[in-house]
Amino acid sequence: MSSQTSVAEHSSSGKTSDKVFKGIAYGAGILILVALAAVTLFLLMRALPMVTGDQKQNEETIVSFTGGQATNFLQYVGPLVFGTVLVSALALLLAFPVAVGIALFISHYAPKKISTPLSYVVDLLAAIPSVVYGLWGGLVLVPHITGFWTWVAKYLGWIPLFKGPVANPSRTVATVAVVLAVMILPIITSVSRDIFVQAPRLQQEAALAMGATKWEMIKLAVIPFGRSGVVSASMLGLGRALGETMAVLMILSPGLGYSFNILQASKNQTIAANIAAQFPEANELGVSTLIATGLVLFLITFLVNFFARKITEKATV
Repeated sequence: MSSQTSVAEHSSSGKTSDKVFKGIAYGAGILILVALAAVTLFLLMRALPMVTGDQKQNEETIVSFTGGQATNFLQYVGPLVFGTVLVSALALLLAFPVAVGIALFISHYAPKKISTPLSYVVDLLAAIPSVVYGLWGGLVLVPHITGFWTWVAKYLGWIPLFKGPVANPSRTVATVAVVLAVMILPIITSVSRDIFVQAPRLQQEAALAMGATKWEMIKLAVIPFGRSGVVSASMLGLGRALGETMAVLMILSPGLGYSFNILQASKNQTIAANIAAQFPEANELGVSTLIATGLVLFLITFLVNFFARKITEKATV
């Protein structure tokens, strides 16, 4: 009789724990939605004067920001969106193959005495503040990378992307893309490594037993298993690149245009860096304008995550 009572009490305790955990999980999910809604509402409220306010004053504000290069909000935000997407896409293009290669090396090739400390180093790199990367890029990379960009322009200048003349010092989109690639590299590597390590051991051993080489086994069993995780990791890195401020601000020579000449200075600017540069001297209407550009960046980030979710769902099917 006492054993039945004990079982009943244990079952009741388990059900209570389940209810508590379920409540905490629901609360956490709702809290995230509330925080997202609060950010969206804040951006909309603060950006509203840009839409409903005196359009002449808005025009004067944008003219003062751009030196007369733009007279309305679309002319102002368009090049900023272009620059943001261009820099972030180049950074992801540089970082992705290297990150996946490092992740595979750590998970399947490196001996344990190397893979363990290398994993710690990757995780440490992910924790370095962006201002440190900005200092490294501005003080070390910019003075020393000009020769390499000159070589690229000389031999690959027939490609519009690498058309010269090369800026000296190289405070260009190309240099910023390299710095952002280094910044997002540990994020993509860390998540991809954790996914590859969890690949089913049975499938890997089966592939090897069928006579597959190690690379063929990775191609058949590991990469398909980790595809959705790698996509998610890439979008996480892209999200950081889209919103990066200090590193871009400290390196890039800004411009307001639509240009693919990534080796030339004063061609592009990003939304986040522009907000940081203009905010200290902006008046109330100027702050509203800058927050409106921040709202555009918020929407871009939302769309990136939305499409990443769709890609991930297809990859898991």
